[in-house]
Amino acid sequence: MQNYIHSLKKERKLRFCFSICTIVLSAFLQCYILNVFMDPCNLISGGFTGLALLIHKICALVHINFPVQIGIILLNIPAAALCYKYISHRFTFLSCLNFFLVSFFLSTLHFEPFFRDEILNVLFGGFLWGFSISLALRAGGSTGGTDFIAQYVSSRIHRGIWDYVFFFNVAMIIVFGYFCGWIYAGYSIIFQFLSTKTISTLYQRYAQITVEFTTDDPDSVIDAFMAACHHGMSVFECYGAYSQKKHYVCKAVISTYELRDVIENVQKVDPKVLINTYNTVNFYGNFYQKPLE
Repeated sequence: MQNYIHSLKKERKLRFCFSICTIVLSAFLQCYILNVFMDPCNLISGGFTGLALLIHKICALVHINFPVQIGIILLNIPAAALCYKYISHRFTFLSCLNFFLVSFFLSTLHFEPFFRDEILNVLFGGFLWGFSISLALRAGGSTGGTDFIAQYVSSRIHRGIWDYVFFFNVAMIIVFGYFCGWIYAGYSIIFQFLSTKTISTLYQRYAQITVEFTTDDPDSVIDAFMAACHHGMSVFECYGAYSQKKHYVCKAVISTYELRDVIENVQKVDPKVLINTYNTVNFYGNFYQKPLE
């Protein structure tokens, strides 16, 4: 038992170190994208980083210097305090590390534009921006800002709200267009649309999937399943048309993030188990959502 606890603690430390490395990479990517793809086209992103950029650009119109780095930190601190109280200390720490690093990198690093074409900057920048945010989310953190709000609400309703975040960002970009030019706002909306779709594709913590196990040993499958997650399972008796033998179908709805662990656990106790999975569009009823660490 002590060896198991020691192994578990070691695994958690390794995962935490890996998460920190991923957060650093995410922050570096955001700084790179801001310099290389966004600045040459006068774009703004979504979230609090975009809001900081918007404030910076509006202040510049009246000859006031409002550093983007300071804006990112000031806007994120209240949201971080909310998440620290209601979501997760680990999630909040990793998120704060991300936006502090973004602010630091913007102050110390500078990169030259890669493309001179505005369309290419919007397309590649939008995809990479969404990828950088997905990295932070999959590491167990976020990039702060509206990611804080999205994770807070998603943890309460057990589904992603990235499409709603997109509409909030569009409203902010419209304000940007009024002050700085509609063509830049149009490009920024396309940029934001691409990044939102990238996040929705790469980060599916709240997506659900139905998994079915056909087995001759349902008790072992149930035990292995319960050891990997906290969901219920229905067991049906069936008859194999080919084998002409009695079998059992064990069926459950789980999070896509839990699928790999569940399958590995079940296959260990029953190597001959038949596994079928299919997407669950809507699930109504009590569903256990593993909280953010």
